[in-house]
Amino acid sequence: MSTRPTPSTRPTPTASTPASASPAARPAAPSRAELIADAALALLAERGMRGLTHRAVDERAGLPQGSTSNHARTRQALLEAAVRRLAELEARVLAPGELLTAGAPAGAAGAAAGLAHVLHRYLTGSTDLLVCRYELALEATRRPGLRRYYDEAGRRFSEPLVALMTAAGSAEPERHALSVVAWAEGMMFACAVGSYHRAVPTEEELRRGCGELLRGMLGGDQPVPPSIIRERG
Repeated sequence: MSTRPTPSTRPTPTASTPASASPAARPAAPSRAELIADAALALLAERGMRGLTHRAVDERAGLPQGSTSNHARTRQALLEAAVRRLAELEARVLAPGELLTAGAPAGAAGAAAGLAHVLHRYLTGSTDLLVCRYELALEATRRPGLRRYYDEAGRRFSEPLVALMTAAGSAEPERHALSVVAWAEGMMFACAVGSYHRAVPTEEELRRGCGELLRGMLGGDQPVPPSIIRERG
């Protein structure tokens, strides 16, 4: 993993667009709401929860003072905007729809390949989003209203996992999806601030680890061939 930029040079957490993309393919300029939410995420990544204030968001977004207060009058509203934007950006990187890929091997092997592919992409390009995730998750433990909002935003990821476990042949897809979430969350934490913070596991290593978990839950099938990983890359 590359060294993280310092706060003075750290980019706003966002899903990037390839430089070669045509103008028609590039996303529209961000709205003021998106600018405010992106600035809030950038501050969370750089300074933590204490650095997130309405005034700081205005300054970070380059907006007139009072703009953030007009959009999100309370701290709760500002935090909800950050959670909503975080879920949007994570969905672009994790792409839950890619978990069920036509032509992928059936059973645990196919599920492991899909999970490893999207997880590796996240871990190698979106570390700042992970830092924001943990800041907001911790704050949600102290704010019941934010906890409900945070959990609801996460449903866009849990439901595709249940569908993936069902397609893989699980007799208890919701329970098995929870185990997969716990494994993935542990890996993300390790790569953001834990034992893997200097070197993210390769996609093949993630596939093997996830495959071991899934075969233990779903029953044995053969590991997906390495060629599947190369084709996905």
